[in-house]
Amino acid sequence: MIAFSSSKIDVIVVGGGPAGATTARFLARAGRRVTVLDRALFPRNKPCGGGISTRALLRFPYLSHSLGRIATHFLSRLNLEGPDGDSVVIESNGPAALMIRRVEFDALLLSLASEAGATVVTGADVVRIEERDDRVMLETRDGRGFSAPLVVAADGVNSVVARRLGLNPGWPPQAVALDMMEETPRTQLRDVDPSTLWVAYGCNPRGGTPVKGENETRAHEGYAYIFPKRDHVNVGVGYVLSHYREAIDRAPYELQLEFVAWLRERGILEGDSDRRNFTPFLIPVGGPLGAPGRGRVLLAGDAGGFVNGFTAEGIYYAMVSGELAGRAVLESAANVSLMAEAYRRACDHEIGSELRDSVLIQRFLFADRRRIARVIAGASNARRMTNLVLDLAMGKRTYRQIRRQWLLRSPATALQFVYERLRQRRYDVN
Repeated sequence: MIAFSSSKIDVIVVGGGPAGATTARFLARAGRRVTVLDRALFPRNKPCGGGISTRALLRFPYLSHSLGRIATHFLSRLNLEGPDGDSVVIESNGPAALMIRRVEFDALLLSLASEAGATVVTGADVVRIEERDDRVMLETRDGRGFSAPLVVAADGVNSVVARRLGLNPGWPPQAVALDMMEETPRTQLRDVDPSTLWVAYGCNPRGGTPVKGENETRAHEGYAYIFPKRDHVNVGVGYVLSHYREAIDRAPYELQLEFVAWLRERGILEGDSDRRNFTPFLIPVGGPLGAPGRGRVLLAGDAGGFVNGFTAEGIYYAMVSGELAGRAVLESAANVSLMAEAYRRACDHEIGSELRDSVLIQRFLFADRRRIARVIAGASNARRMTNLVLDLAMGKRTYRQIRRQWLLRSPATALQFVYERLRQRRYDVN
């Protein structure tokens, strides 16, 4: 017999990462009794590149006052490389990206939620969940029971809550990326230029199985990166899972070793990879779920698919979806039946178009490696458009403003993109 907690809880948040911690802090500051359940003990390591666009500091002003507690590194230079070795260096007139370690950043966000009044229960691995008429019942692996009228599930790409309630039976392989990265101290592995974020699209360092497609022009559906941190460096390569299974004939760490060796030969990295710091993980890159909530349960962060399908950035969108989940909880207090739809509309309004377009951009560019080359050439020649994108990363412009300017200044590319969008929809339906 499960003994359910007798303490009064208004909202249970499952998962203490950026999405869950943001939800918990928001609701606790609004006077709600919030309990966060996480299976880990904090601080805990979380595999992730650890890069955040600086617009997060404008969207969440309290971060600027708290980041002094952890190691941070701001960057304003991006080296963007294509599948054929063409590259361009883009530099903003101010910091565009914030580099953090997730082991520190997540613990910071969770401490902010705790300081706001949220109760944090670690070592609580939720394995069962049942939605009843007036509340949601959760059971942990060690036999503890928790219940509340509402639940926000921010428990990651393989969300137990989403699976148990049928909100997401599982991501198809074309909707997730396998990211293979290590975060290693600079004393052992270091990038030659710690002032620059290095990103490559369509990356396939050592060749391998050709990509099947029209005229052999398809790019490998993947990316690679070097994220400089203050005292560490993150080095990783990732592929859409369906593509990895079909075209990349290497075990994850074997691929990582070859990637690091390739970068070392080019003079971009120095030192050696460390297997102890290597962690492959999955990222949802197929766009948000059409229904990121139902009844008394909402899905935030990776659990709801709130990740940029092209850049694979998830932290900013996790925090936005987390706060929007908190707002939906507050605004639907008088009528819980309206909560899920209110949350869906709020997410769609602020980040929905951006995330859907990111998936289409991913498919559009990987379908023809020459398109990536044109993007890189355009970044060098069309500085006005490049500056617009940098303004988005820095929070100076909204996504809607960027999208409007792109349509006005590049009508031919926009029409081609719309054509590919319609063709992809037809392909998905068939």
